[in-house]
Amino acid sequence: MIQDTIFVGLDVHKHSIAVAVANGHGGDSRPPGVIPSRPQAVRDLVRRLGPPQRITACYEAGPCGYTLYRHLTRLGVHCLVVAPSLVPANPAIA
Repeated sequence: MIQDTIFVGLDVHKHSIAVAVANGHGGDSRPPGVIPSRPQAVRDLVRRLGPPQRITACYEAGPCGYTLYRHLTRLGVHCLVVAPSLVPANPAIA
């Protein structure tokens, strides 16, 4: 059920990951925070957010590869890696 889903947007860099969190209700969101780009920090983040089965994470594909994707899926988190070229853009803004 989408209301029970915790949506997590990740901006992945070599040494850090910026994190933004929103729930399925649409009204409750938390401002982005930053965690180190380390497995233990990712595990701690998942533990703080709640049951991994309720979490859907997403980040943009880039030079950091799929290590984070594999780590999150091993923890039980549904994760999407989005190709930047496939993200729709508003022509008026782009």
